[in-house]
Amino acid sequence: MSRNTDHTIQNRLGITSDAGAWCTIGKIPEPPSDVRQTAGAKSLRPAFIRPLGLLGLTFASPFILILALLTLIAAGEETLKKWLATGEERERLQTADLDIKRRDEAIVELGLDKTFDGDWNGAAGQFLLRWYTRSSHHKRFVMLSGERILLAAPPKRVSVRAESRMCIVAEIPAGEAILEDLLPAYENNKLRIRFKDGSWIALTTKEMRSDLHKHLMRRPQTGGSKSTQA
Repeated sequence: MSRNTDHTIQNRLGITSDAGAWCTIGKIPEPPSDVRQTAGAKSLRPAFIRPLGLLGLTFASPFILILALLTLIAAGEETLKKWLATGEERERLQTADLDIKRRDEAIVELGLDKTFDGDWNGAAGQFLLRWYTRSSHHKRFVMLSGERILLAAPPKRVSVRAESRMCIVAEIPAGEAILEDLLPAYENNKLRIRFKDGSWIALTTKEMRSDLHKHLMRRPQTGGSKSTQA
């Protein structure tokens, strides 16, 4: 975690966390009607950006275009680098590309390209049904505190100062679920919350190999979290 984020957590939430990172989930699929009605027919989508947020995006659009241009230039430089690479450099770049390909294939094989395991009656499915009821924000700041998994977010969707408005929107007690990185050999942005009944939710972190990934690499993972089986 950055110092600013850690400071915000300590002061606003009053907790001590071991690691944390902003995460998103994929689109929540439409559950069977009876399952949704039982859950209270709550929203399964994040809230729309408020008008002021849209105004902010309008002002930020020139910077977004500049960022897109810089990304395009960087991609061009990367392509040129491959063309001009020596034999040894080219071999190293090809190895890196192969690792990315293998990682992406593993993501699909493990089901991490899906939002959850698909069982609405499982603990993960039931947890997912209440995901946006707790907060309509599109992201969650997922933290590990001891053996607990904490999820924080602004109560409502905001476009700025999300960290200063955070509150705990969900807590998974120790023993109920674990956070795991199924691809520790690769630099990746995928994690999984696996509940004790075997059901799971896939998370995508804002950055590759986030603080959560690094924390999981430093500590022994229990409960079969090193398994490569979905």
